Amino acid sequence: MSESEVIVVGAGPTGLALSLALAKSGVPSLVLDNGNGKVTVRAARSCVLRPDTASWLGALTAPHASVPGARWTRWSTRRRRQLVQDVELSEETSPLHVEQHELEQGLRAALAKERLAQIVTRSHVDIIEQDATGVTAHTRPRGTLVPVENDDGYRGGHGAGHGGAARMGARGEASGARRGGTWWRGSYLVGCDGARSTVRKLLGVRFAGRTSVERHAVAALRTDLPWEQQALLHRELGGGAGLTGAAASVPQTEVTARPLPEGVWRLDWLLPPRGELVTPEALLERIRITLGQWYADGGDRNGGTGGAGGAVVRAGSGTGAGTGTGAGAGPGSDGATYELLDTGVYTAHQRLARRFRVQRTFLAGDAAHLLGALGVQSVDEGLRDAANLAWKLAIAWHEANGVRGPRVDRDATEVLLDSYESERRGAVGARLRAVDQALPLVRREGGGLRSILPGGGSRTRLELLTDGHLGRGLLGAPAAYRNSPLTPPRNAVDTVRVETSPGAPVDDVPVIALNGERGRLREQLCGSGCELTVMLVAPGTAVWDSRHWLSAGMMPELAAAVEALPLKANLLVTEEYPGAAAHTLLVIRPDGHLVAAVPGPRTAQLRSLADAVRGGAIPDHRPVTSRSRDIRR
Repeated sequence: MSESEVIVVGAGPTGLALSLALAKSGVPSLVLDNGNGKVTVRAARSCVLRPDTASWLGALTAPHASVPGARWTRWSTRRRRQLVQDVELSEETSPLHVEQHELEQGLRAALAKERLAQIVTRSHVDIIEQDATGVTAHTRPRGTLVPVENDDGYRGGHGAGHGGAARMGARGEASGARRGGTWWRGSYLVGCDGARSTVRKLLGVRFAGRTSVERHAVAALRTDLPWEQQALLHRELGGGAGLTGAAASVPQTEVTARPLPEGVWRLDWLLPPRGELVTPEALLERIRITLGQWYADGGDRNGGTGGAGGAVVRAGSGTGAGTGTGAGAGPGSDGATYELLDTGVYTAHQRLARRFRVQRTFLAGDAAHLLGALGVQSVDEGLRDAANLAWKLAIAWHEANGVRGPRVDRDATEVLLDSYESERRGAVGARLRAVDQALPLVRREGGGLRSILPGGGSRTRLELLTDGHLGRGLLGAPAAYRNSPLTPPRNAVDTVRVETSPGAPVDDVPVIALNGERGRLREQLCGSGCELTVMLVAPGTAVWDSRHWLSAGMMPELAAAVEALPLKANLLVTEEYPGAAAHTLLVIRPDGHLVAAVPGPRTAQLRSLADAVRGGAIPDHRPVTSRSRDIRR
């Protein structure tokens, strides 16, 4: 380890994935974990990953670990007792449903095999200071009651000096620490420390938005539902009249059932955004009535572990699954049985940090944004933050440490790092606006059969609800960074048209590497640690051994051009790509977004595209931000 490593604050999915992606790119990182290093097992706290995110995660954790999850074979939407929507899902379109503790354990297992990554537990950050060459962070042991202050009494914030005697390297002892704390020095710092982010507060970044936009009672249970490996959204299930006690006043207007591995299901019941806590009795009654109606509709398929008696349930609230836990078995209506594993209350908030970057410090995951209403997936968005930022930090780190050649634009690194905020904040902001526009249309009573989502066309309420869960439309589809400062301007290079627009995520097509290895494109984008992928569309190559076409046609020239690029690049070949003519070259970023498609013989333009990706070389395209000017001063 050295003082040039990247400091990652927070050991949730976003922080762990970011550290692992940096290690894959040859960049050392240090994860400051406020906890004790143990992962809390909560079956009711799960997350849905889009297919491209799941593929990126799989490549990231391989070969040392994997994350078990359930792929859905179809998605069904029901209204009362009628099936109104049935979507068949393939391996390419099905999301991956994982328990969050399994995700974190898989990432930790993979990180343990990386020599460039280290996790330091029980480390609470309370001071962040920045200068022209790096970031210094101070941590105190978890549980320390007395806050650490600077000599002038200033608590946290960047730019406050503490004197050279207190500066420490990443593996230094606490000789310069006060009151049991330690100083850490790094090249950059990324706050992935959750909704109550200390890093965000120390930076003084506003976190505007709305609280309690949507609320669900959650239960994880093991049972045998009539739908194997199928996710279900049931609107107007009813049951209000059949419920007793506190549950009788809250009709079950919407219930979602999503399968997990080993026969476990997560069930979510929509609640009023603001209301009383869900009592154990009310939740157990919801389970009984819901399972009873589903078994009655789906036939007599009793399963589970059997038994009698209810589980112990405590309902809580927060930005994730609540604090409730439960273990036991109980009978449902009509003889249905289940084993209750965990419960909670999930509250979705809508918040967006005013800035994602302050000098050498960045925000990612829940520290930068909160979302989750209408099926929008917060963990998935956090992993997209990590995928977007990791390769940009890697390029900046390698260039600062003399690995890359001379830059053509002295401000290019600032453009590259600024693009993280413009791309990710713009994408999440658009998602939050879409939720705000859709919520009154989806939740209102009465009205016509169809609703108009501004900017999204005509959609039914059930289609809008489905979009967020399946990763479609404005509520769920991957972002396209069409206005990114890293996208070459029109007419800067000679491009050709394919079905994927510049800045949009590429399709996951079968590919062949130069060593003859066959796989899919998404598997190749992360695991190799490359900063750029060049893919040639060459019909007929799939039937020939690679040694026969590596030395034929334009391949020698193309391989030499890719080898000479100022970024670590990977050359792949595919039989076909949607909308692409033969010999088209697709230049792809590590996060799977298209830079541009160019005619194959014009390999000289690859250098211009590589320079654009790293933030410079194309005149009059680089925006100079006020932050860049401040840093140069």
